[in-house]
Amino acid sequence: MFFKRSLIVSSLALILTSCAVVSEVTSTVAPKEIERNVLSGRDGTNGPVLVVKIDDTNSARPQIGLEDADVIYIEQVEGGLTRLAAVYSSIIPTRVGPVRSARISDIDIVRQFGRVAFAYSGAQKKLLPVIDAAYLQNLGAQSQSSTIFTTDPLRNQPYAMVLRADLLMEKTVEKNYQIDTAKSVGWSFGQAPIGGRPTQSVIMHWPAARYVATWSDIEKRWMLEHNGTSDIAESGKVLGPTTLVIQMVSITPSEYHDKFGGVTPFSQTIGNGSGFILRDGKSYGALWSRTSPEGPTSWSLADGNEINFAPGQVWVALTDTAPDFTYITASASPTKTK
Repeated sequence: MFFKRSLIVSSLALILTSCAVVSEVTSTVAPKEIERNVLSGRDGTNGPVLVVKIDDTNSARPQIGLEDADVIYIEQVEGGLTRLAAVYSSIIPTRVGPVRSARISDIDIVRQFGRVAFAYSGAQKKLLPVIDAAYLQNLGAQSQSSTIFTTDPLRNQPYAMVLRADLLMEKTVEKNYQIDTAKSVGWSFGQAPIGGRPTQSVIMHWPAARYVATWSDIEKRWMLEHNGTSDIAESGKVLGPTTLVIQMVSITPSEYHDKFGGVTPFSQTIGNGSGFILRDGKSYGALWSRTSPEGPTSWSLADGNEINFAPGQVWVALTDTAPDFTYITASASPTKTK
């Protein structure tokens, strides 16, 4: 009996010792590092970069797949309207649209992202060879199948083209196209700088379009309105970035024009200038600099220190018109200023 009791005690001690060793080993194993996308700072992979041109008129709404983009540019086109360039890397949605044509400003906008997959519905005849010669993978609808650039039967033309983004990116792998993965394009993510003005909303202007961004304390992002209507995607989600960039640029007539004779404006995104960074319910006056087409766009405060973006989707509004801010004063009464 004594022998059995000793055997049981010895076995129990061995089990407890083993558990302690396993516990000690487990506690020293480092947690797996979460990958974050360098374009948006949110959790996700740094996959191949896809840029899609998307219509931005009232007739194009609700737009499809914009909530999955890492970065979205608002650029001015003919007639003072706006068009979007949506940049995807961390997530490639199944559908994106409605897809529309490219413009000359796109060449410089996308170059800083490396060699991207560039998807669009078409372009002015004079511009097509320029796109083909640019440092990008030309994946316009004119050279792709109707399985990839589909037609939505519930939408009217020219707002019915919808890209099967998943199939397009599968094709880039099958064809062994050279598409660069996401890399830093000049901004970093981290803590907000000291200062900034508490901001309730901002209005951004173009000759024939207007965006309003209103800060939401609940969602911790800027909720967008477009031409007086809440900017709701097909999924039902209100669109809006965590970091809103208002980049003041020179917008001048280019040598290109649409089929109706409207002159295509060109937004100058290489050089330097001023603007605003909006994050965490505050706005910061800022300066931007980009020295070459392939170079990054860096943002700094007036004292030269870099300004971090907040992790999450980034929208960049390219405009030459000063925005109108509604600031929150110490008395909590919003005050409007330009």
